[in-house]
Amino acid sequence: MTDRIDQTIRADVRALGAYPVPDATGFIKLDAMESPYGLPPMLRDEVARAVAAAPLNRYPGPGLEALREQVRAAFGVPAAAGLLFGNGSDELIHLIVQACCDPGDTVLSPWPSFVYFDMAARFDHARFVGVPLTPDLRLDLPAMLDAIARHQPKVIFLALPNNPTGGLWPEADVQAILQAAPGLVVLDEAYQPFAGSTWMPRAGELPNAVVLRTVSKIGLAGLRFGYLAGPPAWLAEIDKLRPPYNLNMLTQAALQVVLPHKAVLEEQAARLRADRGPLAAALAALPGTRVHDSAANFLLVQFSGQKDGNTVHLELKTRKILVKNFSSTHPLLANCLRISVGTPDENAALLAALRDILSA
Repeated sequence: MTDRIDQTIRADVRALGAYPVPDATGFIKLDAMESPYGLPPMLRDEVARAVAAAPLNRYPGPGLEALREQVRAAFGVPAAAGLLFGNGSDELIHLIVQACCDPGDTVLSPWPSFVYFDMAARFDHARFVGVPLTPDLRLDLPAMLDAIARHQPKVIFLALPNNPTGGLWPEADVQAILQAAPGLVVLDEAYQPFAGSTWMPRAGELPNAVVLRTVSKIGLAGLRFGYLAGPPAWLAEIDKLRPPYNLNMLTQAALQVVLPHKAVLEEQAARLRADRGPLAAALAALPGTRVHDSAANFLLVQFSGQKDGNTVHLELKTRKILVKNFSSTHPLLANCLRISVGTPDENAALLAALRDILSA
C-alpha cells in the first residue's frame, strides 16, 4: 500500500502534515482567536428552533437571497458590491487562488501572516512569495513594492489586522500596494471588529480589490461562514469555481436568526477590545516579555528570559491553558506565543500561571 500511495499522492502533499487541532476538553482555550462568549440562552433557543425546522432532506439554497440582504445590512456591504459566501474564509481563499492563478503564478503577502495564504497557493499549484516584515513586525512597504515589481503576483493577500502579529497596516501603504498591484488584492478583514477601521465601504468601487470577512472571530466560529465583497465582475468569475451547496442548511438557518441580533455580537467584541489593553499591560509587566501592538482579539508575546517560548507554552499546557506557539515557524517569531483575549476570569488565570512560570 505504501508504494502505491507514494506513486499516487503528490510528493508535496506527502511532505506536509495535517493541520493540527488539539483537544481542548478541560482547558482554558486561548489558542484560536475565538470569542470566549456564547450566545445568550434565549437566542440559542431561537437558533435551536430554526435548526430543528430546517429541511435536512433537501439541499441548501432557497433563502440565500434573504440571507444575502441580511449580511449586507448587518456588516455594511455597499449596494454596489457583489457578495459571495464560503464555507469559512478558507474556502474563499482557495477559490480566489484557483480563479486567478495558472500553475506557477505568484501569490504574494507580507510575511509572517495567515498561514493559509501560503497553504492555498501551494495546494493550488501557485508559487507563494512572503515578503518579510521589519524586525519590529511592521509592513516593509519598499520591500513589498519591490517584490510586486519583480514577481508580478496574480494575487496579493493583506491581512488587516495581520495574523499572527496583530499589526494593522497604514491605509497609505495599503493604497500604494493597490496602485502597484498587477492583479487582485484581497483585503482580509477577519479581525475587523477589533480594529476600528475597514475597507468595506469601498468594496464596490476598488477596481482591483475585494474584502474578505468571516464571522468566526465574533462568536460564530462553529458555523464556518465567510463572505467576500467586491466588484461584481470579479466575484462572478470566482463564483464559477464555488462548489454547489457549499453553505449548509444549518449554517444558513442559524445565521438568519442571529444576524438580526448582531448587537449582541458587537457588545461581546467591545468587551474583548476593552480587555485587550489591560491584558497587554499586565503581560508586558512580566519579566522577560515583549508584547506587540495589536488591533485584533489576540496578543503576540515574545519571551526572552530564562524561560523561552517553547518552555512557557509547555508549562501553560500542563496548567490546562492552551495558547498558540509560533516559536519555530519564522525567525521573526522566535519565542513568540499568540494569546487570545479571553474572559476576565480566563485572563486572570493566564496571568497567574505566567507569574508562577516566570518566577520559578
